[in-house]
Amino acid sequence: MSIENMDIEAEIRSLQLDSAEDNGVVNPIPTEPKTEEAETTDRMEEDAKEEVVEAHSSEPVQVDQKVTVKEKEVPPPEEEEDSGQNEKRHLNVVFIGHVDAGKSTTGGQILFLSGQVDDRTIQKYEKEAKDKSRESWYMAYIMDTNEEERVKGKTVEVGRAHFETETTRFTILDAPGHKSYVPNMISGASQADIGVLVISARKGEFETGYERGGQTREHVQLAKTLGVSKLLVVVNKMDDPTVNWSKERYTEIESKMIPFLRSSGYNVKKDVLFLPISGLLGTNMISRMDKKVCPWWNGPCLFEALDAIEVPPRDPKGPLRIPIIDKFKDMGTVVMGKIESGSVCEGDSLLVMPNKAHVKVIAVYCDENKVRRAGPGENVRVRLSGIEEEDISSGFVLSSVARPIPAVTEFVAQLQILELLENAIFTAGYKAVLHIHSVVEECEIVELLQQIDPKTKKPMKKKVLFVKNGAVVLCRVQVDNMICIEEFSDFAQLGRFTLRTEGKTVAVGKVTDLCLAN
Repeated sequence: MSIENMDIEAEIRSLQLDSAEDNGVVNPIPTEPKTEEAETTDRMEEDAKEEVVEAHSSEPVQVDQKVTVKEKEVPPPEEEEDSGQNEKRHLNVVFIGHVDAGKSTTGGQILFLSGQVDDRTIQKYEKEAKDKSRESWYMAYIMDTNEEERVKGKTVEVGRAHFETETTRFTILDAPGHKSYVPNMISGASQADIGVLVISARKGEFETGYERGGQTREHVQLAKTLGVSKLLVVVNKMDDPTVNWSKERYTEIESKMIPFLRSSGYNVKKDVLFLPISGLLGTNMISRMDKKVCPWWNGPCLFEALDAIEVPPRDPKGPLRIPIIDKFKDMGTVVMGKIESGSVCEGDSLLVMPNKAHVKVIAVYCDENKVRRAGPGENVRVRLSGIEEEDISSGFVLSSVARPIPAVTEFVAQLQILELLENAIFTAGYKAVLHIHSVVEECEIVELLQQIDPKTKKPMKKKVLFVKNGAVVLCRVQVDNMICIEEFSDFAQLGRFTLRTEGKTVAVGKVTDLCLAN
């Protein structure tokens, strides 16, 4: 009897694996020829002898596929070799923009179009939205998972979801757009490689987001400061009756945004692309739209534009740096974060900084899948032994033992003052909240060292006691608790920051020197 049972189990298991293969879950092989970049990434990965389980490049969303995920955790060695070679590049995309611009709806539509959410789920969300008299929000329900978000129709936490195109695996970070939720948006953007700035073309909505105090402006400045170097500007709600795919409206928005993007530090020709879409209807997203809908648009659709974006250079052999954004207990202590440099492998001995705790890596997960190794750019959950969950805070950094990240309470920075609060003077003694990678700390400007001439970029000779809006200044910054940061020239992502006061971004800056204790 027991032998029969074993036979039946084996048969079920093989059927599950077969059906997983039919669904394209096991070993999807990109059909497109590899880009030069993908080949370079592969070479880098081969050098690092990266062996990542293929599970990591495909996300089955339905719960009933859990068994297949388990099967995939221990593939035969040959498959592991392949998975390293076939691996798609990975990019983090952050959706930013003013409240109600349609970020969650656009994100939800992307997941639906790329097959991550089925029709049944969509119908369920449609009904839920209808019951709450919010018919047009149903797509946003895919991204907005908690009740507070659904009731308000605003994204509060940073939503996360995964989808794939022919060449790339994407993680969507859906950043909140409401003014009081900007700190959450900062934690989303600090992990992103590229930004999708969603703008509403609806009459009055673009203007509200763009005017002083609107989130469109603040989000763009923050995104640039936080290292989002490439921006897709999607002009959404083009299907709205007040717009009706009007070329004039699209051009008007483009002409207002370009000078502002330029002043925020973006190279508009090289790093920014505008395109019209309808997030609710899915128009011009997965395929180019019909000329009958929009006769004047000859550019790419959203998926093509995302696929064409070049991956920022990353170093899998650099010292490990994982800024911790969250932690929880689950058969040990689990930390979450994005690998900014280096690679993490099961069995590694690492340091949690700044408290210098020696830890061992028990398991590594990318997305929902267990892997043996993960490289830079990946969002990971790492299970650790040797440390308790309560001894870790957001902003701590998982780092290599040989080259740990520096921990300081004081540093020198070059700051650009954006807009101070009314009657505020930026001088020694000025206090603000510092946001640097996943660190959020109270800080004080203890000394203004030199003002920088914005034209020549050279220090001015006269002694500086205070500065006004628009000034660039070199100053000494102090925090109460030890924080882990790097000089901007060594690790840009761990050396750029924003200063905020009373819910407003007042300055952006980069760390130029670390005041290390002897």
